[in-house]
Amino acid sequence: MARFFIDRPVFAWVLAIITMMAGVLAIYTLPIEQYPKVAPPTVTISAAYPGASAETVENSVTQVIEQSLSGIDNMRYFSASSSNSSVSISLTFEPGTDPDIAQVQTQNKVQGALPLLPAEVQQQGVTVSKSNSSFALAVGFYSEDDSMNQFDLSDLLVSQFQDPISRVNGVGSVRVFGAQRSMRIWLDPNKLYSYNLTPVDVQAAVQVQNTDVSAGQLGGLPAINNQQINATIQAQSRLQTEKDFENIVLRVNTDGSQVRVRDVARVELGAQSYDVIVRYDRRPASGMAISLTSGANALDTIEAVKARVEELRANLPDSVKVVYPVDSSPFIELSIQSVVETLIEAVVLVFLVMLLFLQNWRATLIPTIAVPVVLLGTFAVLSLFGFSINVLTMFAMVLAIGLLVDDAIVVVENVERIMEEEGLPPAEATKKSMTQLSLIHI
Repeated sequence: MARFFIDRPVFAWVLAIITMMAGVLAIYTLPIEQYPKVAPPTVTISAAYPGASAETVENSVTQVIEQSLSGIDNMRYFSASSSNSSVSISLTFEPGTDPDIAQVQTQNKVQGALPLLPAEVQQQGVTVSKSNSSFALAVGFYSEDDSMNQFDLSDLLVSQFQDPISRVNGVGSVRVFGAQRSMRIWLDPNKLYSYNLTPVDVQAAVQVQNTDVSAGQLGGLPAINNQQINATIQAQSRLQTEKDFENIVLRVNTDGSQVRVRDVARVELGAQSYDVIVRYDRRPASGMAISLTSGANALDTIEAVKARVEELRANLPDSVKVVYPVDSSPFIELSIQSVVETLIEAVVLVFLVMLLFLQNWRATLIPTIAVPVVLLGTFAVLSLFGFSINVLTMFAMVLAIGLLVDDAIVVVENVERIMEEEGLPPAEATKKSMTQLSLIHI
C-alpha cells in the first residue's frame, strides 16, 4: 500500500485534499457539547389525576400503565413514582437504543392502556417524552418593582414564551417552573352540607354549564322559498369571568329558589397549581428550563433560544427583567477553547522538537504537513460514526498528534539513514524504508 502511494504522489495529494475538505465540512455539522452522552436513553411517562391521593393514583393509574409496558424492545427497567395528583414513570433502555424509536414504542403501549384509566386522567392527557436530566439553559423572569407576582409572571411565561421557545431547532423539552392562570372554586364544606350538596354536584354543574354550544344557522340550506335571512346563531360560550362562574346554578328548589356556586363557594382567578414557589434575589419570579434533543449543537441551540427570548422580550412590561441563572454555553466554549489551545501548542512543540533533533527542514516539514491532514480527516471520521466535538474527543486528538509524529519521525529517520548509508535517491530510500518498517509492524 505504501509503495502504491509513493509511485503516485499526485493521487496521494488529491486524496489528502479530499480528506481535508471532508473534515472541514464535518466541523460545521458536528454537534458541540461539553461531554459525550454515555448515559442510556430514557423515556418518561407523566400523567395527572387532580385531587387524588398518592394511594389512589398508584392503584388506578400507575399500576394500569405499568402492566402495559411489557414487550418494549431494549428496555432495561422502569421505575415509577406516585404522588398526590400526579404520576411519573421513567423507562431506561439499553445504551445505543434510538430514543425516537423507544419513545414511539412506549407511546403505543400507553395508548393501549389509556381507555382503562379514569376519565379525569384521560381528559388531562398522558405525556410520553424523551427525558433529559440535565438542563442546558434556564431562563428566569422577575419583576424589578414587585408590580407582578409569581403567578402573573408564570401566566405570562406560559402564554407568550413556552410554545415559541419549544419550536426552536435543537430544543427537546421546556419545563416551566410555575403555572398559568386558572379559575379556582374554593368550596365551603359547611355550606355544602347545609344545602345537601356534594363536590360532585358542583363539578357536574360546572361541566354542563361551562361549555360551547353549537346552535347552527338561521335560514341555512336547504331553505324554503323566499327565504331572506341567513345568519349564524351565536349561543352561549364558555364562561370567562368570576361572576359568570359564581352564577352557575347548582339546584332549583320546588319553591323556585336557586342555589348557585356563590352560595357554597368562593370563586377567584388564581393559579392552576400552587406547588412551586420561585424566587430570584428574594423577588417573585418564574422561569423555564430547556433541555436539548439528542445530537443537537449545544452552542447553536442556546444562542438561538437567547435570540428568540430577546425577540419576545419586547412584549414584556418594562419592569420585568430576564436573567439566565443556568447557562452551560460558557463552560462548553471555555473547555473546547482550552483543548484547542493545547492542540495548537502540541503542533508547535512537535515542530520545534523535530527541528531541534533532526536538524533538517525537509525532514521536519513532512510530519508537520501530515498533522492537519490527519486531524481534519479525524473530524470526518467522527461525523461518519456519529460522535460529537467534546472535551474527550479533543483530548484524544492531542494524544493522536503524539502518535502520528512518533511514527512520522521513525519513518523520516529511517529514510535519512538509508539515503546516507546506501546513497539511494529519496523515492527509492522511502520505498525501502517503508518495506522495512512494514515488516517490523507486522
